[in-house]
Amino acid sequence: MRGRLAHELDRRPTVRAVAPGLLLVFGGVLAFAGLLDAVWENDDVSLFDQPVLAALVASRGALATAIFGVITAVSGPIVLPAIVAVACLTWARVRHEWWRPLLLMGAMVTSTAISVAIKGIVARPRPPLDTMVVPGAEMSASFPSGHTIGAATLLLVTWYLVVRRYRSTARQVGWAVGTVVGTLAVGLSRMYLGYHFLTDVLAAIALAVAILGVVTIVDRLHTLRGRPQR
Repeated sequence: MRGRLAHELDRRPTVRAVAPGLLLVFGGVLAFAGLLDAVWENDDVSLFDQPVLAALVASRGALATAIFGVITAVSGPIVLPAIVAVACLTWARVRHEWWRPLLLMGAMVTSTAISVAIKGIVARPRPPLDTMVVPGAEMSASFPSGHTIGAATLLLVTWYLVVRRYRSTARQVGWAVGTVVGTLAVGLSRMYLGYHFLTDVLAAIALAVAILGVVTIVDRLHTLRGRPQR
């Protein structure tokens, strides 16, 4: 009896540690599943895909197109990984730590792998060529948005790592606002330029939330293993 009680007490810190991550994984996967079902059944949220795309295309202006063009270029599959790789290597060298940069790099690689795999399985066509700023510039599958999942994963995981390290409320709120604004900016740029539908972007964000949940679980278990036993 005492052994069982001691075992249950030993499990409590682990359960508390992984619970937030499990909730994020569950919520992200559930949201993604709902969006995927909407795309396959052509109902629910997917009914807004064409109206939102048409409204954004109709509202295009030269300045906004140029700004969103820069945003989508920076968050692309070539520039963003290069920025992350350099930042993580610099981080590890300057701070003399490897765990948090490794977490961020692992999350980014995972987001890319998941995006490529799902694109191949779902094989959703891109929006019509005449809606694209540069017709034919991107012809891979559309669901989910690779730019958005990469940017959202980077911002969400970085925010989590900042919150874990710094207890300043102002800094945490500032990073949270930056994460939301940055993610929305990338997602909006993909729709504004005519390369993705609304559900593509929302699905990418949902997957990024699930990836954040996995990072949270891995990081907290790692922290627990490093703590001395009472």
